[in-house]
Amino acid sequence: MALDSFEDARVATPLLKQLAWQELELGVLFHFDLHVYMPGGHEHERSRRVRINPDRYDPVALDTDQWLEAAKAMGARYAVFTATHHQGFLQWQSDAYPFGVKQAPWRGGKGDVVADFVESCRKYDIRPGVYIGLRFNAHYQVYDYLLNGGKGGSPEEQAAYRRTCERMVTELCTRYGDWVEVWFDGGLPARSEGGPDAIGIVEEHQPQALFYHSPELAEHRWAGNELGEAQYPCWATLPSHVAQSRVHRQRESAKQALVHGDPDGSVWCPAMADAPLRNHDWCWVPGSAHKLRTVHELARMYNRSVGHNANLILGAAVNPDGLLDDPDVELMEALGRELERRFARPLAEAAGEGTLLEIPVPGRHVDQVVIAEDVAGGERCRSYVVEGKVERDQWWPLAQGTCIGHKRIHTFDATTVGALRLRITDCVGTPSIRRFAASHVGH
Repeated sequence: MALDSFEDARVATPLLKQLAWQELELGVLFHFDLHVYMPGGHEHERSRRVRINPDRYDPVALDTDQWLEAAKAMGARYAVFTATHHQGFLQWQSDAYPFGVKQAPWRGGKGDVVADFVESCRKYDIRPGVYIGLRFNAHYQVYDYLLNGGKGGSPEEQAAYRRTCERMVTELCTRYGDWVEVWFDGGLPARSEGGPDAIGIVEEHQPQALFYHSPELAEHRWAGNELGEAQYPCWATLPSHVAQSRVHRQRESAKQALVHGDPDGSVWCPAMADAPLRNHDWCWVPGSAHKLRTVHELARMYNRSVGHNANLILGAAVNPDGLLDDPDVELMEALGRELERRFARPLAEAAGEGTLLEIPVPGRHVDQVVIAEDVAGGERCRSYVVEGKVERDQWWPLAQGTCIGHKRIHTFDATTVGALRLRITDCVGTPSIRRFAASHVGH
């Protein structure tokens, strides 16, 4: 539309809980499961199929405060815990079936890691989320939701497993207060295809939690890789919920929608980029500290996820004692310091509506800008350019793009400018920029 036309935009807008989730930006996914005690060491595929004796579960020094203190130091605003993963081992006081902490000798069968995790989240002012693994369950020999190791059982047997899944979800959604999101490992099958009615349970008991995900509903989406990066552009809208589902994203058109979104999409479904701190170990493996990413790598992930209009969630592996290893904690603390150095003290910033926004930075070196739309009114910008005033009336292009969304971060060679301006060259409706900030970081 013409830049001088500011009628109301016809664009998709987020739910309040989606808006709140996007504001959190950075999270931690704490992976811990019975299979870290697997005889002979953890192996991913075996963890899905080989049932381990719950007597082996013994996190003798379990300290969820240590986990959340490290998350806080990293700058995380939310955290997610694997309440049950590939083993089907239930890390709360569950009545769904007898395979969990209730049956383990640890803490005399009275332990509840989910409760400990939630209490620590509240202590450190971090929003808690829960990760529920139903797709694989070594205890029941369920593989990809099918009994008998993936071959499938009778309709009655499959229905019984579905009801068991619903009991697990109900317990987790009714006993621990509010979740910021309820995350189903690998996604759920549709209810019409025999999937559990998790949507109904979450909507009834956790109406403020984001649901992630099934072909019927996804309130955020995966960015399409486990590299901690969202490919640009990364719009927050999709043509439908189906585009992000595990089955449909095998189609090339759906894959492109999953990765890039669709600026004209009618469904608000912002992206989440994920990566483990140890490349590429989501769960603890002995002797793998050398796989830890560097601070520089993680900061680059941040720029290419949060700075590409996606949330970033980093995987932290809990060791068999129930702790994060010291090198992992040190890395998380270092990342927090680096993000504060890069973003906490801009040279100047401004906000406003319309297609032109200018900030003075007289005679300063600038090498980073952060732009953020007020996405409560949808993503209205379609293209823009950032320019620096290098002489009295000469503006020099420093960066450009299409999608801004919740946040766009640009870095470029340090340039001495007297002012910076953001010029939106194409838009839908009136653009509303809630932040345009300039910094000198010295990358």
